[in-house]
Amino acid sequence: MLGRAVEILERLVAFPSVSGASTHGIVNYIKKYIEGYGIEVALSFDLARERANVFATLGPAVDGGIVLNGHTDVVPVKGQKWQSDPFTLTKRNNCLYGRGSVDMKGFLACVLASIPIFKEMKLKKPIHIAFTFDEETGGYGMPFLLNSREFMNCSPAIVIVGEPTEMNIITAHKGGDEMRTEITGFEVHSCDPNKGVSAISVAMRLIAKIEEIGDRLACLPHSNSLFEPPYSTFNVGKIEGGAARNATAGWCNFDWEFRPMPGEDSRAIIAEIKEYADKVLLPPMKDINGNAEIKVITEVSAPPFDDMNSERAARFISEITGKNSRGVVSFGTDAGYFSAAGLSTVVCGPGSISRAHAPDEYITIGELKEGLSFMKKIAHHLS
Repeated sequence: MLGRAVEILERLVAFPSVSGASTHGIVNYIKKYIEGYGIEVALSFDLARERANVFATLGPAVDGGIVLNGHTDVVPVKGQKWQSDPFTLTKRNNCLYGRGSVDMKGFLACVLASIPIFKEMKLKKPIHIAFTFDEETGGYGMPFLLNSREFMNCSPAIVIVGEPTEMNIITAHKGGDEMRTEITGFEVHSCDPNKGVSAISVAMRLIAKIEEIGDRLACLPHSNSLFEPPYSTFNVGKIEGGAARNATAGWCNFDWEFRPMPGEDSRAIIAEIKEYADKVLLPPMKDINGNAEIKVITEVSAPPFDDMNSERAARFISEITGKNSRGVVSFGTDAGYFSAAGLSTVVCGPGSISRAHAPDEYITIGELKEGLSFMKKIAHHLS
C-alpha cells in the first residue's frame, strides 16, 4: 500500500494546483481514480465552473460515519529556491520533496491509496471523501461543498481534517478574514504633490491603523490560552501601486489578513478599519478629487474552529490511536466551516506544518506510513 501511496502522491504533486487556478487536471485524475473502484463521484463547482470539490461515499447509505477532508490546492513557488523541481516528487534520504507533499497531498494520497482497504472491509458506517479547492486562500471551496446536494444528503458523525499535525489531535484554531483594499488616488506631477492624492500615502496611513489595532489586541492576550500567540493578529502580505516616482500614485492595492481568536468579533474589528477609511482618510481625498475612493473588501471570511463541537471526534481519534492529548494551532483549515455547520470535527494528519509553504517542502516515508496506518484503523473501527 505504501508503494501505491507514493505513486499517487507523485501524480498529485505533478499538478501545479495553485490556489485560484483551474482544478480540472487534478480533479479529473482523482475522479477517475475513485471511479476505477466502482464508486460514484460528485463534483461541486465554483460559479465559473473552473474549480471543483470532490465528494464520494464508500459503505452503506446510513447516518453516521466519517468525513475525510483535505484540500487539493497548494501555495505558489514563485521566488522560492528549490533544490529540485517543486512539481516533480523527488526522493532523498527517505523524504519525498515536492510542493504540497506535506500540505496536504500526502494525506490525500493516503486516503486514495486506502480505498481498496475500505472496499474490502464490511463497513457498517460510511466513509465520505471530501476534497476541497482553495483552502489556502480562506476555504473558498467549502460553501460549495456544504451546499451541494450530495453533502446535504449525508449525516456524518464526525469530520477529520487531515492537515499536517504530526498526528496530534487538534480541537481549535484561529479564523481567517482574507482582505483586499483598493485605493483610487489622483495623479499629478510630483513637483506639487499636494494638488494630487497619493494612493500609496493613503495606504500607508491605513496600514498604520491596522498595525495600531494589532498592537492593541496584542496587549490584551487571552488568559490561559493555548494559542501562540494568544491574541488575534494581522498581516499585510502584498502591496502594489503607482506608475512613476515623479507622479503621485493614482492607485494602490494591498492584500492583508486578520486571524481572529475563537470568540473574537472579527466583524467589529473590520468595521473599525472601514470606519477609519471612510470617515478619516476619504473626506480629504475627495476634497481634492471627487473620484477618489477606498474599498475595503472581504474576499473570504473563514470561521474560527473552537472546541465546542470537537469532543466526539477527538474521542474517536483517541480510541483508535491511543492518543489522549488535545492541542490548538494558529494556522487555519477547513475545520471551522464543518464545526460551524454543527459537525463534530478535529484536525489530525501526517507530517509537520513547519515544512508547509516553504521551499523544499517534504513529507517523510515514515509519515506516509503513519497516515496509511491511520486509515486502516479508521476502517477497522467502522467495520
